[in-house]
Amino acid sequence: MPRRKGAPEVNAGSMADIAFLLLIFFLVTTTIETDAGLDRMLPPMEPPEEDVVIKQKNIFTVNINKNGQLLVEDELMDLKGLRKAAMDFLENGADGSCNYCKGRKDPASSDNPSKAIISLKNDRETKYSTYITVQNELVGAYNDLRNREAERIFGRSFVEMEAEYLDPKNKDLLSASQLEKLKDDVKRIQDMFPQKLSEAETTSN
Repeated sequence: MPRRKGAPEVNAGSMADIAFLLLIFFLVTTTIETDAGLDRMLPPMEPPEEDVVIKQKNIFTVNINKNGQLLVEDELMDLKGLRKAAMDFLENGADGSCNYCKGRKDPASSDNPSKAIISLKNDRETKYSTYITVQNELVGAYNDLRNREAERIFGRSFVEMEAEYLDPKNKDLLSASQLEKLKDDVKRIQDMFPQKLSEAETTSN
């Protein structure tokens, strides 16, 4: 009686090569998303000044607790009122030196925009989204005031001017003199309302 042949074997010698090729394929074609981070332009470093005394009235304090509540100048405030409150503080003009400010000139508030500082402090358990939203409102207060003055002086918004100056394409489209003038115009508006946004050390409540 003839012996039965066993099941035919599968040649797996090339399976490792196929698996390696598939691995390379997926590594090459797969895209991995990365965090872009925050789009913020940091102010230039300034030389330290000796014996600098900052009056408390020139500091606008904003605290965010772990529940996302805002404590502005030691009073609870809704997010929708934060930008207006910050703008009122920045252009208060108590000392009368700011001839373009439209503030109330409250003697208990900031003297002028160059001395006005906004201090932002948050709890360690504050949600990241809440922190960013509050920060955007404070930056928006500076931009709104700068936009107003840029429209008055140059007939265009500050945000538009800054975007045009920072756009690398314009280095080829604009002449050197045009870029220099745009730079000076942007700086002029920035100096009218210098962005002094201080982020204090976080706390745990």
